[in-house]
Amino acid sequence: MAGAFTAAAQALQPRLAPAARQLDAAARRLPARGVRCASSRNEQQAEGSSPLDVIRNDFSFLGDRTGLDLLAPLDAVAGAHDDVVAVLNPIAGEQMQRVLEEQIAGMQAELAAAHTQIHRSEDRLRGTVERLTQLEGSVRSTFSSPSDAPLAARSWDEATAATAPAAAAAVAMRTPLAAAAASTEELAQPQLQQPRRQQRQQQRRAGLESSLEIPEQLKDHWFPSEFSASLTEGKMVPLELFGQTWVLFRDESGAAACVRDECAHRACPLSLGTVVDGRIQCPYHGWEYNQAGACTKMPSTAFCKGIKVDSLPVVEADGLIWIWPGRPAAISGGPPEVARPPAGFQVHCELVMEVPVDHGLLLENLLDLAHAPFTHTTTFAKGWPVPDAVRFNASQLLGGNWEPYPIDMQFGPPCLVLSTIGLTSPGKIERGARAAACKNHLHQLHVCLPAGEGRTRLLYRMSLDFMHWTRFVPGIQRFWRSIAAQVLGEDLVLVQGQQDRMARGADVWGNPVSYDKLGVRYRRWRNSVASGDAEARIEAESDLACPLSAGEVFQAASSCEGAPL
Repeated sequence: MAGAFTAAAQALQPRLAPAARQLDAAARRLPARGVRCASSRNEQQAEGSSPLDVIRNDFSFLGDRTGLDLLAPLDAVAGAHDDVVAVLNPIAGEQMQRVLEEQIAGMQAELAAAHTQIHRSEDRLRGTVERLTQLEGSVRSTFSSPSDAPLAARSWDEATAATAPAAAAAVAMRTPLAAAAASTEELAQPQLQQPRRQQRQQQRRAGLESSLEIPEQLKDHWFPSEFSASLTEGKMVPLELFGQTWVLFRDESGAAACVRDECAHRACPLSLGTVVDGRIQCPYHGWEYNQAGACTKMPSTAFCKGIKVDSLPVVEADGLIWIWPGRPAAISGGPPEVARPPAGFQVHCELVMEVPVDHGLLLENLLDLAHAPFTHTTTFAKGWPVPDAVRFNASQLLGGNWEPYPIDMQFGPPCLVLSTIGLTSPGKIERGARAAACKNHLHQLHVCLPAGEGRTRLLYRMSLDFMHWTRFVPGIQRFWRSIAAQVLGEDLVLVQGQQDRMARGADVWGNPVSYDKLGVRYRRWRNSVASGDAEARIEAESDLACPLSAGEVFQAASSCEGAPL
């Protein structure tokens, strides 16, 4: 700043020197008395005037007495003053800016400290709320004790009000933030007064999140893709699985094989070609592929080694062709031994249908028998009365029996539904009887293959332990296909409606009830697989293995209270 003053003084010196000389000459010409008189008069006039006005009056008086133009030096001095201000103002502005910046920095530091204190207070309040919630559980367990019958007879609101002082005192003793605990009592109060029905509803819906997306983790399973009897020598069966296209065929040894339905040359579907000596021949340029997907022949051009298409592991068991679409390293054994018909049963019908619905929704529909009297009114449930209660008793892993219907049902991971229906006479289901007590039985296998999002490849097999001669009746397969199409048609319009609502954001498991047990257990198993959490999956499968009591009343809303799922 001293340098700035020096520069300003040096710049003003040439302008002030002439004014100083003029003022000095005027002073020598004036008599001392005249000056004093003028000064005295100007002092009297200066009362109520600005300093600049006084100076101008003095200079005007001196000019009149000396005959000199003294206002010009005054103007020079005023201009010099303006120049000094112009020089000094930027310096003052910079200094003021630094002061303001320091003040702002201080305020920001204070604000950051306040934020930190607020976060600490929030953490303390959260801890206090958690301790109050724990105290709530202790109070609940105390009131539910048989020894506290008078307290148990009170309403929960009365009990909460009665124990509020003790709860506040306990929190105050267990934490140094007694004041914070008292201030958060109102925050914890809604949790303490949460209705039991809402809590039980949340427990029933735990793990039931529904989605139309097919989880990738589901691939690590053996999937039945076709019936063995349908894949004859020289035949190809195209199919879609997890949104990818594949083709089944038998190699030169008669073993089933599965390769990608897409030629490595120009992506033509191989299923449009033919099988030549156990190899698939592309219909476009004649390239041939073996059971491992390797290209073995390229007509009309030099053969290129190493060309191949993807292939999947294949196992043939229980009259089904199983494929593994997941990670090869995850294979730990063969297909599950649940698809084989029971002893004494013979297969009467095997059908394959492409269904335009999500495979999970179709599985849940097949696992639900309570809808039969309302949905299948023109097929197998025609004339069925609506029962007073529908129960599903879980007696094994993923399985059990329906009451009052003589039907045993089981879910087989990843996409199988098996059921055995007791018949008192051919084609007649007797209500109130167990399947084992019936003379005749019908066994069904449903396979819901996840073809893609909103698409299912459905395999259906029916076996009987009676009337074996009907297998040889001409046209019997067309008859069974017609019946299956009618039953599926009754379900399809409803399941498609569910799928549409799910796509719009609806939840198909908003309010599960007692007869939803098997469907609920399937959904929880599937969600545990999708999560990739091994512990959650083990827990879900352990829950599936637990025997359950019969369900509650079919339509009564009160049956929702405490219904085990």
